[in-house]
Amino acid sequence: MTTQQTQPQIDAPALVFPADFVWGAATSAYQIEGSTGTDGRGTSIWDTFVRQPGRVLNGDDASVAIDHYNRYREDVKVMADLGLTAYRFSVSWPRIMPYGAGEVNQAGLDFYRRLVDELLDHGISPWLTLYHWDLPQALEDLGGWPVRDTSKRFADFAACVHQALGDRVRNWSTVNEPWCSAFLGYASGEHAPGRRDPQSAIRAAHHLNLAHGLAVQALRAQGAGAQIGGSVNLYAITPAEDTPADLDAARRIDGLQNRFFLDALLKGSYPEDVLEDLSKVAEIDFIQDGDMKTISTPFDTLMVNYYSRFTVSGKPGGAASAAAAPTGAGSPWPGSEDVSFVNGGRPVTSMGWEIDDIGLLEVLQRLARDYPPIPLVISENGAAFEDVVEEDGQVNDLERLSYIEAHLRTCHTAIEAGIPLKGYFAWSLMDNFEWAWGYGKRFGLVYVDYPTQRRTPKASATWYADTIRRGGLRAPAE
Repeated sequence: MTTQQTQPQIDAPALVFPADFVWGAATSAYQIEGSTGTDGRGTSIWDTFVRQPGRVLNGDDASVAIDHYNRYREDVKVMADLGLTAYRFSVSWPRIMPYGAGEVNQAGLDFYRRLVDELLDHGISPWLTLYHWDLPQALEDLGGWPVRDTSKRFADFAACVHQALGDRVRNWSTVNEPWCSAFLGYASGEHAPGRRDPQSAIRAAHHLNLAHGLAVQALRAQGAGAQIGGSVNLYAITPAEDTPADLDAARRIDGLQNRFFLDALLKGSYPEDVLEDLSKVAEIDFIQDGDMKTISTPFDTLMVNYYSRFTVSGKPGGAASAAAAPTGAGSPWPGSEDVSFVNGGRPVTSMGWEIDDIGLLEVLQRLARDYPPIPLVISENGAAFEDVVEEDGQVNDLERLSYIEAHLRTCHTAIEAGIPLKGYFAWSLMDNFEWAWGYGKRFGLVYVDYPTQRRTPKASATWYADTIRRGGLRAPAE
C-alpha cells in the first residue's frame, strides 16, 4: 500500500489575507485618457486650467496623457497579467455630458461600455468613480461647486452613467477626495479651476458632500444592486510639539481635512468646532434644511485614500513643509493659513510626503472606534519616486515596492485586529499626468515612456503580482 505524502507549501505566504480580499489598482480619467477633443467630449475645468501659463509645471497638459482612450485593451491586458481582481477608474463627466447637463454623448458612454466589457472579459471587477475632479467647464462658468445647483447636476449625471453601466458595474464611488476639489480648486488655486476664494471653497466643500448624498439617492432609485462608496483622503495628524498652539493647529487641520467630511457622511452633522473656525472666514448660510440627512444617506463602503501623515505647528513663523505646491499656489486651509506643516523626521517621497504606514493604522483604528460600523477599502495608496530605466530596460523601484509592502502589512494588522478592511487599490496602475506637477512625478506600478507610450512593469508591479498570486505577504527578511 502506497502512502501519499503531502508536499509542504513552501510558497505559502506568512501573512494571509482573506480569500475575498480585493486586490486592485486605480487611475482617473483625466490623468490617463488623453483624446480630450475626441468623439464629442466637452471641455473640462482642467482643459481650461492647463492652457493658462504657469498653472502646470513645464506647461504640460493631458491632451494625450498615456493615450488610454485608444490603448485601453492593451492596458487591461497589463492588469490581467498582474493578476488584478479589480480596477478602479473614473468616468469623464464632459466626455459623457459635454455641457454638464442635458445632452448625453453616446460615443462617450460607448467608450466606458467597451472598457467595462474588456475588464469583465479578463475577470477583472470594474470599480467606477463618478467624479475625479474633471468638472465640465460649462458648469464652472455657471459658478461651479460653490453653487448648489452643481450638486443636482451631478446627481443627474450619476443616474445617467448608472443607467448605461449599472447592469455590468456593481461597485460605484461618488466623489473622489472632495477636500481636494474644494480647497485645492477654490482656496489655494493649485488645482482647477484655480480660484483663490476661501469663502467659495467652504461652500464648494458642502456642495461636494451634498453631491455625494444626492448621487447615492439617485443610484439607489435605479435599483438595489449597486454597492456604493464614498471616497475621502484621510491623514494621521500630529502636533509638532505638545504645546497649546501646536495642539490647536492639529485640531483645526484634522477638523478641515478629516472630520468635516467623515462626520457629514457617517454622522449626519458637521463638527461644531470646525463650523466655528470657518465662521470667521465665511457666512455658514449654505446649509439648508435636510442637507445633512441627504449627505448621510446610508451607503455601503467607505473608500479611504491614504498617503502620508501631517505634522503641524501653530507657532508663529514656523517652517513651511517640504511638500509645497509646484506653482506658487496659496493656502488650502481657510481660517488656518497660519498653520505650518513641518517635517516630522521621517523619510519622504519625491513629492515631499512623509512615509508613515503606522499613520494608516491610526486612521483605520479611528474609523472603527469613532464612527458607525462600515466596510472599508483602501482606494488609493502609493508613492512617487525618481524612477530610472536601467540599461536592460528594467525599472527597479525598490523604494515604491517597500512603501506598498509596508502599507499592506499595516492592512493585514488592521484586519487581524477585526477592522472590516475589504480591499486595497495601489495608486497608480501606470505613470500618468500628475495634475499641477505635469509629467514630472511618477506614481505608477507600470512605467510609461511618454514619447513612445511603451508600458514597462516596474519591480513593484512584479512584486505586487506575486503578492496577489500568493494571497498575502512573505515573512519579513531576517
